[in-house]
Amino acid sequence: MTTVTASSLKTSHSDILGRVRYGHERITVTYHGKEIAAVVPMEDARLLEKLEEMLDALDALEAIDEAEREGTISLAELRAHLGRQDGA
Repeated sequence: MTTVTASSLKTSHSDILGRVRYGHERITVTYHGKEIAAVVPMEDARLLEKLEEMLDALDALEAIDEAEREGTISLAELRAHLGRQDGA
């Protein structure tokens, strides 16, 4: 992945955005030597969002399975349990 500084992104944004849009490059942006962001094609960003949604759905299904397997507790029981953990 190509790396550019934040200041070069500021001065050469048209060129960098063109490379991302037409060349499908992924470009890392650094600030004081640290990676802070990435400029990626929209297809990549949309794919990342879909992957995150899929992972969230898997987490929800696992939580449902766990609740069905192990049961649930009431909100009052949860509050009492958390209160005991805090030393209350």
